[in-house]
Amino acid sequence: MVHTGVDRVEWAYLEWCLSLDRPVYGLVRSAFGYLLLDRSGLTFAHAHLKAGDWGVSAGLSQLAFKLSPTRRAAETALRKHAIGRTLPASLPRLLKRHFSNGALYLNTGHSNLTKRVFASFAKVRNAQKIVLIHDFIPLDWPDHQRARTVEQFEKRIRVVSRYADGLICNSQQTLDDCERHMGGVGRMPPAMVAHLGVDMPDLPNVDLPDVPLPYVITIGTIEPRKNHAFLLDLWQDWPEAPHLLICGNRGWKNEDVFARLDSARLSGAKISELNGLSDAQLMGLLKGAKAALFPSLAEGFGLPQVEALSLGVPIICGELDIYREVLGEFPVYASLSNAYIWRTEIEKMLQKDSNTSGQVGISLAEYAPPQWDAHFNLVLKHFG
Repeated sequence: MVHTGVDRVEWAYLEWCLSLDRPVYGLVRSAFGYLLLDRSGLTFAHAHLKAGDWGVSAGLSQLAFKLSPTRRAAETALRKHAIGRTLPASLPRLLKRHFSNGALYLNTGHSNLTKRVFASFAKVRNAQKIVLIHDFIPLDWPDHQRARTVEQFEKRIRVVSRYADGLICNSQQTLDDCERHMGGVGRMPPAMVAHLGVDMPDLPNVDLPDVPLPYVITIGTIEPRKNHAFLLDLWQDWPEAPHLLICGNRGWKNEDVFARLDSARLSGAKISELNGLSDAQLMGLLKGAKAALFPSLAEGFGLPQVEALSLGVPIICGELDIYREVLGEFPVYASLSNAYIWRTEIEKMLQKDSNTSGQVGISLAEYAPPQWDAHFNLVLKHFG
């Protein structure tokens, strides 16, 4: 399974919480209400998430016909390890019973950003409600979103504005966007900036797809804002181009790009679309690339870009403020209005033997990726 950037952040927070020398709990929304897990339940969930095996569904979960078999099995397993369960209307009672002396509620993803959950925690004495904000792309790029995404995102932001006691923004760019958008819906909760960390996995011997050498790579869901069309245009007019690996699952509202990828596969073009890669396979292919290309129109943080630099792979990306904040001078920044610059820089990287990047040839050995320890230390300093 390939994890999204938000998935990786939530995983890092789960492992961090389990490392703390204090009581920790997890709130799970189920098909019929909510489950409350203690440290033992969270440890069980962590192990089974890592293994990707929840067994089979049974009992109440078998009545949740709209859920996938995996989700039904997960709810069956977690229900057995829950220290409390409740119907939605009784969530405040469950929380007050278990957290009579207060709690720090951390919401680091897109789940449970609902009025019901936050209003329930608001009824708990001395409860602090902290939300990690990833980006405001649905509001800034509404035409590139799936149906109802913008409406759902706006609803979540109104909940955060009304109920959150503090915000963790993954960048100064996100904080600036937060202030801009929150002003239109209500209050701006107190906020701080903490860059995300990156955990570089070990690169075990995994089976990698057989791809022609040399190759360059782009990583990300094939959706409009990732701007794969730019690379397809570039390769179409470049007979001597290296092989391009497009690694990511197909997304939404991108039928023209999907058709072009299908055509490229049938015509034998120097383009390979690779879906459903594991994280280990993705990292293995990234490490073997001559360059990583990111022509995105917008980004929330840029974990694949950080991972590429951490592996010593030079990158070319668009001139986004978030890239300059997080990546500094290590990438080559190239205008999306000038395909010639992209082609020239790719050709330079194909000829290089040493891992250098940036407009001034900075050695990638000097790159120090952001660390999760630094992120969590900042969070504890502000909210712990």
